[in-house]
Amino acid sequence: MKLHIFVGVGLTIGSLVGSYAPVLFGIDSFSYTSLLTGTIGSIIGIFVGYRVGQQVGAEA
Repeated sequence: MKLHIFVGVGLTIGSLVGSYAPVLFGIDSFSYTSLLTGTIGSIIGIFVGYRVGQQVGAEA
């Protein structure tokens, strides 16, 4: 598999989880907090996807 697939999946999952996290604490899903945590989740998702892709041995 290609490395960019792992990064894309990590980005998608990270942004979804990050954007939904404020809802678990009772904050509105359409807020600046949701935007901020979605961005943080995306960055973490890219990093995790990249590391998983390296561990699996995906090609660049």
